[in-house]
Amino acid sequence: MAILSCAVYSIWSVAEVRRIDRYLLVQLLTVFAFFSLVLISVYWVNRAARLFDAIVGDGQSFWVFLELSALTLPNVIRVVLPLSAFAAAVYVAMRMTRDNELVVLQGTGLSYARMLRSVAIFGLVVALMLAFLMHVLMPLSRMQLAERQVQIAENISTRLLRAGEFLQPADGVVVFLREITPEGKLVDVFLSDSRTTGTRVEYSASSALLVPGGQGPALVMLDGVALIYRDGPDRLGTLSFDELTFDVGGLVGPAGRRADVRELPTNLLLSPDSDEMAALGITLPEIRFELASRFAQPLLAVMTSMIGFVAICLGQFSRLGVWRQVLGAIIVLALVQLAGNAASGFALRNAALAWLAFVPVGLGGGVVAGMLWWASRSRGTGWTARARAGGAA
Repeated sequence: MAILSCAVYSIWSVAEVRRIDRYLLVQLLTVFAFFSLVLISVYWVNRAARLFDAIVGDGQSFWVFLELSALTLPNVIRVVLPLSAFAAAVYVAMRMTRDNELVVLQGTGLSYARMLRSVAIFGLVVALMLAFLMHVLMPLSRMQLAERQVQIAENISTRLLRAGEFLQPADGVVVFLREITPEGKLVDVFLSDSRTTGTRVEYSASSALLVPGGQGPALVMLDGVALIYRDGPDRLGTLSFDELTFDVGGLVGPAGRRADVRELPTNLLLSPDSDEMAALGITLPEIRFELASRFAQPLLAVMTSMIGFVAICLGQFSRLGVWRQVLGAIIVLALVQLAGNAASGFALRNAALAWLAFVPVGLGGGVVAGMLWWASRSRGTGWTARARAGGAA
């Protein structure tokens, strides 16, 4: 009879523990979704506002702005998700502390380590989202965004072919067109170039054509005069011309660009072609570190959520101590990130040190273990037999 009673009690305990796991997981995911929505909206709107000034002010259409802002969204989500995981863990732990739910759970025999299992599962869910972003969406969005930016930069006509307006496509360059014919001919062209210190050249032509060239578009001015102003005794010079070519491709930068390792798909990073990577200007340390980072950064979300939850356990019996522990956890996360940034500098110089991408994860795990040990030691709940029974469940 005693054995039957123990068996029934064990089955009931396992069911209750699983119910608690589901309860904690639902609470964490619900709050996480709310914080993610708010933070992504705030962060994306802030980025979109700066992008709107740069794109629309540069003569592009509103649809181009929407396209580019949508392509920046995966990077925004990548930044926000670990922060949302930390905030969700902190908020749920604080609410459960305020409602004495943590005390009740401890009374059932659950240790901090056992309750942290649900937080770890929650962190793994967030890590899977980040892994999908890092391995699939991020490379695709970065590649398409870079291609669109190059296309916009090469489309000089959107910055020059606007009749009746004084335009400044680059610092020190002013362009004015009186009229643009349906055939694309520019009528009454004025161009002022003061990029050279101490010299300003002003071109005036009756007509001009914008033609493509090997190094970018060129402005061919016809039947005009160039006025050259210089600092010195002979300050003004004139030059009449029947045809003069002005390189406008340089006003928007070079047509080409250096490839970014973050744009490459993961399968290419796993088996890179040395000749192809050299042609793209990408080094082996960059490839190895980027590949390691795509696996390490999702795991960091697990650590941030656990650090946030355990931080509340350290200060739950003090009304003022909770916020001190949260602030301490934020400082710890900042230090972990700084250590990761410092380690990345070494990894980008030596391909054999690519494992340094996991330094933040290792440090975060050490912090979680230390905080968990301290919380269990100070509260006396981690080493009781009942807590060990709850952990085994």
